[in-house]
Order: sequence, then structure tokens, then C-alpha cells
Amino acid sequence: MSEKNDLDNYLDNHYIHRSNWLRAAVLGANDGILSTASIAIGVSAASDFREPIILATLAGLVAGALSMAAGEYVSVSSQTDVEKADIEREKEELEEMPELELQRLAQIYESRGLKKETALIVAEELTEHDALGAHVRDELGINDVSAANPLQAAFASGAAFTIGGVLPFLVTLFLPLKGMEYYLYGFAILFLILLGALAAKTGGSSIGKAIARITFWGTIAMGLTALVGHLFGVNVA
Repeated sequence: MSEKNDLDNYLDNHYIHRSNWLRAAVLGANDGILSTASIAIGVSAASDFREPIILATLAGLVAGALSMAAGEYVSVSSQTDVEKADIEREKEELEEMPELELQRLAQIYESRGLKKETALIVAEELTEHDALGAHVRDELGINDVSAANPLQAAFASGAAFTIGGVLPFLVTLFLPLKGMEYYLYGFAILFLILLGALAAKTGGSSIGKAIARITFWGTIAMGLTALVGHLFGVNVA
């Protein structure tokens, strides 16, 4: 029992188990910071008043969070539907042509480096234990790690977007109106750097690369938005 627990703990330490929720959370928070800050920067570049900046930023925050959650739910639900359809098809094939499916499974193991005889033995034993599970995992590539969870992804994206979007929104509330664009850009980059470092640390990847990537694209997005605000030159009252 102790050895099994040690093995389970060892497997839980792998970063791939965090990939689904981490991707949704990082994407949501990144979009929340960038989208909200970009809207605020664009409006502040065209306005001399705080109220329009706050209103536009708040509207962007609420709309973005709902859109992110809904989009993630629809997207992941579509993926889940495809996975379920493939699993149902695999069930039918196992019932209608079990020998062909056995050979197909053996070929998969052989292509991964097993000898032909060994591959067939492995395929037979796994088929006897759980035929559908073996085909779903090794033929379709669906497992507990990669399996999609629409509600989890939607909640993670929506909540992360809200958390990320609140940060630049607070800047529009409390920092001086004069130079607001620069305050927004500076704090947004700081938030993005912290997010990149946190995501890299959680995912076990390079912190430096994550920070450089998120800072570069964040600067481009906010710079282009500010440019649009300046080009229109509309004084929003």
C-alpha cells in the first residue's frame, strides 16, 4: 500500500497534470489584464475625463469575463463531444471487429518500440483487462490528463479574466488622470510579468522566457491600442 501511495504521489508531481486548468487560468488572466488595460489606454488617450475611462474599462471587464467563460465552455464542450463520438465509434468497432482492433492495438505498441510478439502479448492482456480503455488511451490519445472539462475550463477562464481585469481597473480608479496611459501601461506590464512568473513556476517552465514573451506581446497590444486612441483624437466627454 505504501509503495502504491508513493507512486501516486510521484505521478501527481508531474506538471502535465496541471496543463488543462493552468492553460485556461493563464489565458483568462492574461486576456483580462491586456484587454482591460488596452481599453482603458485607448479611451484615456482620447479623453480628458476619468468617468468615460472608468465606464469603458468596467464594461470591457464584465463583457470580457462573460465572453471568456462562455467561449471556453462552448469550445471545450465541442472537444468533449468529439471525444465522446470517437469513444462510441470505438465501442462499435470493438463489438463488430475485435480481432482487427486487437491487431491495430498491437501495431501501435510495435510502432512505439516493442517487438512484434511482445506487442501482441501486451495488446491481448490489455484487451482482456479493459479493451475500451486501452483503445481510448492508446489509439485515440484520450486520458484523464487530457480529458476536457467544460465547466472547469469556463470557470477558470472567467474567474481568471475577472481577477486580471480588476487590476488595471483599480488603476483607472485611484491613480492620477494626468499620465493615465503610462500608469496603465506600467502597471499592466508589472501584472503581466508577475503572471508570467507565476505561470512558469506552476508549470515548471522557464520564468525568463515566460516573462519575455508576455511582456513583448503585451507591449505590442497596448501600444497599438494607444495609437488608435491618439489617431482618432476624439475628446470623449
